[in-house]
Amino acid sequence: MAHESTTQATWYPEEKKLYMALELSKAKWLVRCSSGGQKAHQDVVLPNDEKGMAALALRAKEKLGLAEGAKVVSCYEAGRDGFWPHRFLENLGIENIVIDAASMKVSRQGRRAKNDRIDVKLLLNELVRFHRGDDDVWRVVRVPSEEEEDDRRPHRELERLKKERTQHRNRVRSLLAIQGVQIAGDLMKLLRDLDRLKIWNGQPLPENIKAEIKREHRRLELVEADIADIQRYQRSSVKRPASAKLEKVAKLQTLRGVGLDSSWLIVMELLGWRMFFNRREVGASVGLVGTPYDSGEMDREQGISKAGNRRVRERLIELSWLWLRYQPNSDLTKWFNKRYSESGKRSKRIGIVAVARRLLIQLWHFVEHDVTPKDAIIVKP
Repeated sequence: MAHESTTQATWYPEEKKLYMALELSKAKWLVRCSSGGQKAHQDVVLPNDEKGMAALALRAKEKLGLAEGAKVVSCYEAGRDGFWPHRFLENLGIENIVIDAASMKVSRQGRRAKNDRIDVKLLLNELVRFHRGDDDVWRVVRVPSEEEEDDRRPHRELERLKKERTQHRNRVRSLLAIQGVQIAGDLMKLLRDLDRLKIWNGQPLPENIKAEIKREHRRLELVEADIADIQRYQRSSVKRPASAKLEKVAKLQTLRGVGLDSSWLIVMELLGWRMFFNRREVGASVGLVGTPYDSGEMDREQGISKAGNRRVRERLIELSWLWLRYQPNSDLTKWFNKRYSESGKRSKRIGIVAVARRLLIQLWHFVEHDVTPKDAIIVKP
């Protein structure tokens, strides 16, 4: 026993720190603390309670035999609350990290016990290992600044509004279809002449359906107005760029086939605030890297990891098809055509993922290192 304690002390020299793991919920935060040994202290604090959190840290230091001025390090899993708890803890002088929940190691048993107490205990154990040098415990989330986080709002709201617009339009079409109304031409123009519409037998629309369609029409007009406001804001911002991020958006738009919507999303979600050191990091940031399965005699490719930014990944797939159309002479398009032009649809869908990965790397080189994609067409802004 004595030998084991000596060996452990040699491997992991004791640090005078308070390790703190948090399991967040809407009503309360479950906090488990340790000095790095077997003894732990568990407590509960209300969200955004500065005095409560400070008092909890003092109680934990006292019970664990740490000095009042001992350094405090903490962690929590990224989730519904976003990054404000991180800023809250940092404001209290606590060194905090945000963990990618998908990177946590869990039991592979068919059924495993799971509750907040078990989760926070595992989180604390992994935090101690991480601070003692085991970098492979989990993946740490890059926390944007408040300004960088706020810059994401316009295009994310625009994405939701466009989906809502489609829902309203489809609902109106469905209401008209069940009455046998043939829809041709502009839907908004048709809705403005709703009183003239006739159902399958030449009779006017029933009153209740007409009233429902009018309510849907009002909501649709409101959504259209909100979409126009955001797009107007984006155009005016890029026309007179007041920051390095907006300059990157404007620069991407000089590539033929890359529009305002795509360039804004790629910059604000990724290229405008993340620092990359090589092309592998760029591809991995949006989950466009392979995931091989090589064990024993089994060796197969499982496809891309999909472990990065979903919005950028989906947009890059769309943008890649546009790139093939609007940049026919580019080196990337020639590579795709040479390899997949005679292939079937399934192979082309696989190939377009490779195009998306290469395209993102080229866009990164373009905005960061001023390297234009080979043989790409540049248009005047």
